[in-house]
Amino acid sequence: MALVKLQTQNFRNLEPDAVGFSPSFNLLYGANGSGKSSVLEAIGYLGLGRSFRVTRHQAVVSHGQNKLTVFGALDAGLSERPEEIESRQQGAAQRLGISRDIALKETMLRVDGEAVRNLSALAMRLPVSVIDPGVFDIVAGGPGKRRQFLDWLVFHVEPSFSSLWQQCQRVTSQRNQTLRNGRIDESLMRVWDSQFGALAESLSDTREGVFQQFRATFEEVLKELDAGWTEGLKMEFYPGWDRSQSLVEVLKAHREQERRMGHTLYGPNRADIRLKFGGRPVAETFSRGQQKTLVILMKIAQGKVLSDLGKQVTFLLDDINAELDVRHRIMLARKLQELRCQVFITSIEQPEPNVLWAGRQAPEYRMFHVEHGKLTEE
Repeated sequence: MALVKLQTQNFRNLEPDAVGFSPSFNLLYGANGSGKSSVLEAIGYLGLGRSFRVTRHQAVVSHGQNKLTVFGALDAGLSERPEEIESRQQGAAQRLGISRDIALKETMLRVDGEAVRNLSALAMRLPVSVIDPGVFDIVAGGPGKRRQFLDWLVFHVEPSFSSLWQQCQRVTSQRNQTLRNGRIDESLMRVWDSQFGALAESLSDTREGVFQQFRATFEEVLKELDAGWTEGLKMEFYPGWDRSQSLVEVLKAHREQERRMGHTLYGPNRADIRLKFGGRPVAETFSRGQQKTLVILMKIAQGKVLSDLGKQVTFLLDDINAELDVRHRIMLARKLQELRCQVFITSIEQPEPNVLWAGRQAPEYRMFHVEHGKLTEE
């Protein structure tokens, strides 16, 4: 599915006018503060249920307002399936909506006009992948960034993952509360350990299965790159504990350590994708340029896994000119074109399609100038 219409109300400085987009590439440019990143942020609300720029809803709602709304219409995108192409030509669409009342701290979600309870109902219909300056922390940052990267893919591949993850989060929270209570009730801890262990095994099996798909796809993408460092690169999934032992045994053996720290130290909450070159972490051995290339290829492989399953990803490329040189931007644009995904690219300077797609036919695209929160198509 692709987002072909967006309308917002009280969302940062964006005008409330509805805007139509291409199911392929959309190029947005304008001065700093013009609202171009806010457009991507609004799209992110539909596909992620939150902002990818800030953590608080209050920072997103227009000044002096208490409620924000984001509405989007989807069509079949660039699907090759005959029945979906026909539905797109007929203008058939799904409608997604999210509103947040800041004063009441309430979020309302709608799909085709009907209220839904979970954000997953929106996210499943609009897979949104963000590439902005912060994304390069996937390699350079801590395990949490890589775990988030993997879980986004697992969520879109395995429908059961969302429920498993939520259950595991609840039990982890209960364990942490018990660990922080001072004197531990061992009988209660055994109950939480048993529940946590069972959920952890299921969750880790699910993650491991999707990781194997991702790694196989990533290795295919890697072969297309002519660079010496690709030969020695190793990627492994770490579930959060040594699975040669049951998690219950590991937790029991480290009870005193967890009590001192006051939180759960082993389990799926500690999972990671370990990236090494020559036996050392790539964050220590790769140059900044190599790290950026690696993250781009990981994002491409992530999108390709879903593309192979018939799902079109909407990529949001926010201000990547600040991080990527022309060579990397060309590589990214070409790879995304090959994936037949939907792409939104923001920049300060007016984009030059003949540069992005030098030597090949440019895809269908629409270009917008953004000024004072208003999009004008050019």
